[in-house]
Amino acid sequence: MAMDSQVIAPADAEERRRKPPVVVYPNGSLPGADMAMLARARRTLTKRDEIIVPPREAGSFRVPKGHFFRVVSIEGPQVGDLNLWNADDLDERFFSGKTRALHATHVGLGDRLWSNLPHLRPMATITHDTLGWYGFDQDGAGVHDVIGTRCDPYTHRLLGDGGDYHHCCHSNLARALGKARGLPAREVEHHVHDVLNVFMCTGFTRDTQQYFMKASPVRPGDFLEFFAEIDLLGAISACPGGDCGQTHSSDVAVCHPLKVEIYEADPAALAGWHSPTRSPYGRSHGEQG
Repeated sequence: MAMDSQVIAPADAEERRRKPPVVVYPNGSLPGADMAMLARARRTLTKRDEIIVPPREAGSFRVPKGHFFRVVSIEGPQVGDLNLWNADDLDERFFSGKTRALHATHVGLGDRLWSNLPHLRPMATITHDTLGWYGFDQDGAGVHDVIGTRCDPYTHRLLGDGGDYHHCCHSNLARALGKARGLPAREVEHHVHDVLNVFMCTGFTRDTQQYFMKASPVRPGDFLEFFAEIDLLGAISACPGGDCGQTHSSDVAVCHPLKVEIYEADPAALAGWHSPTRSPYGRSHGEQG
């Protein structure tokens, strides 16, 4: 928010600024996952599938509810843009804005990825993060953000030289989803949504509060692991920005592939667990009849 030098501050400006902050959604009342149960289940995992996502491309994958999946760095520092949908209903998808409001700008162990309205239920829970040591650095940056939307060819056109770039994450995800559904990218791109920026290191500048990125601390062998709370269709783009330490939406950055691994736990380790149901709100919105 830019300050307008032509506007004179009122006499009580400082008093107004001193009002205490209030957390919008106190997370003490937020339903949480049974992390002890999930920790036990993690010890029983058997790999069932994997995909390799080439640089500057995206790939899709399916995860049955009650299974785990990992996004893995395999050759070098690389950021991934993750989309999730209900495998049986593309209208239910990951809601990054509500996830940010319920948890924080950057997510980690125990945080959940929530679906959009009117569904609003956890789609996945983060069960392990090898970058969990990073925290927030001297620039105020953290990893795995739910701030950025994804690089896309429309903004590239808006801000660039008028040329088209077809390997932005939005386009990559649209192609991957289209391939998974047997449809052209243009017919499914409206289902592509704001992402979880896996491994991306981001924050806001202190002076102008602008969204910034810096080189990701991820290294080969690092992974972010999730528990699928519902049947999932996922897609992840190996961002053309590589580690996002310089640029994106071009072929300039050094990029690497990503791997997604699917794991099954011993069902006995998940005894008593039930897939969450959609929000019970009746959707009358105060109208009668």
